[in-house]
Amino acid sequence: MNAVLDLVAVALVVLATVLIGAYGLRASRTTSDFFVASRTVRPVWNASAISGEYLSAGTFLGLSGLVLLGGARGFWFPIGYAAGYLLVLVFVAAPLRRSGAYTIPDFIEARLQSRTARRVTSVVVLVIGWLYIVPQLHGAGITLVVVAGLPSWIGAVLVAVLVGGAVAAGGMRAITFVQAFQYWLKLTALLVPVVLIAFATAGGPHEIDPSVVFPPAAGPRGIDAYETASLLLALLLGTMGLPHVLARFYTSPDGVSARRTTVLVVAMVSVFYAVSSALGLLARVLAPDLAQPGVADTVALVLPSRVFPGLVGELLTALVVAGAFAAFLATSAGLVVSLAGVISQDVFSGSVRSFRLSAALCALVPLAVALLTAPGGLVTSVGVVFVFAASSLSPMLLLGVWWRGLTARGAVAGVVTGAVSCALALLVHTAVGGVGAAAPFLAQPAAWTIPLATAVTVVVSLLDRHGPPTRADRFLARLHSPERV
Repeated sequence: MNAVLDLVAVALVVLATVLIGAYGLRASRTTSDFFVASRTVRPVWNASAISGEYLSAGTFLGLSGLVLLGGARGFWFPIGYAAGYLLVLVFVAAPLRRSGAYTIPDFIEARLQSRTARRVTSVVVLVIGWLYIVPQLHGAGITLVVVAGLPSWIGAVLVAVLVGGAVAAGGMRAITFVQAFQYWLKLTALLVPVVLIAFATAGGPHEIDPSVVFPPAAGPRGIDAYETASLLLALLLGTMGLPHVLARFYTSPDGVSARRTTVLVVAMVSVFYAVSSALGLLARVLAPDLAQPGVADTVALVLPSRVFPGLVGELLTALVVAGAFAAFLATSAGLVVSLAGVISQDVFSGSVRSFRLSAALCALVPLAVALLTAPGGLVTSVGVVFVFAASSLSPMLLLGVWWRGLTARGAVAGVVTGAVSCALALLVHTAVGGVGAAAPFLAQPAAWTIPLATAVTVVVSLLDRHGPPTRADRFLARLHSPERV
């Protein structure tokens, strides 16, 4: 019975996605509709859509599992994820919207007047996007294995096909409606079980022992200062380098609207992180046996039926399954639509037809990777993407918005340095598990790869005999002049 309810929940989410996407498709007619929803998305809708795509499998399933495993230590991830939007708000949201670009490579080419800088940026954006989609597909597979005993590849294929088709059919405008709906579905899918479980266990036999929920080893004295600082730096700056996050700001009517959108996003994702973390804390008391690597990610799917045996537990589990699939679909859709815009403009003609072909390619590549690899911890997998984005794209974007002296050669040198140094550090750590005292620096490299990439960018720019673009002052004035001027 429970497997049938879970599959019905998945089917309803799929049906809702198709119907809402079809509604958005009716309004998608022009190239601008497909790329940036004709820049007409208002703050509340845009904030809901951004929150919908930002709250991925790593958050919906992985965050509660991380808190279950690590207690208070697991809170660093939601703190970093939410605070990252404050940096986006302060430094890049409004300027990027005022740039008039469709994609990050568009912005870089306009800022630096360099096709080479654009191509390098496009490659890095694709790598980040595809690395981020793979955990979503793994999460879909894990969900169907746990709740229905189906092969894991079915969930991955279902999400990839549905997302590729929806993006190809309606582009950014259609996906905006879908993602906004999916944020509220995801919040409801976790909030209802958390509230009911909290009320059901209050005053019951489960006495909350602070040493279990917040073990001293996971408190401030048990946290490695370097690893924590490096992780937070990666999460804070990594948000700024995520292509699907930045692409949504191009859909705002103006810079003021982009800033308002970001404020709402901070509030929305913070509420969701609080709910997801609360589920992990409840699990530390009610289901400590799930605190195992590879198993903890299933806590949101398993805990409701443990607390409420019978039909109530099955219905709550089905609700969580629906929210989980909404998470996989929303994040994957946001990534595919942003990557399709990059490929369509850089490889093909930039037309609606090429956008649709690019959407199919952007869904198939990570699907192939997901089918050939085994899932790791969902939060850890997503965390790797943040480290890579923070090391490669974030320094260039910040300097591009705020420093007149940035040159194309400096930008390319910095991006390549950050991407290569970060990738090598993570690969060496994965292969050998660290090298003595260097292990923390390889496991969490952001604290040195970001300064290294920034320093290389600045030094090469200063030594570049060609100097900054001739139109740099005019372009920066456009980025920082309020619309009312």
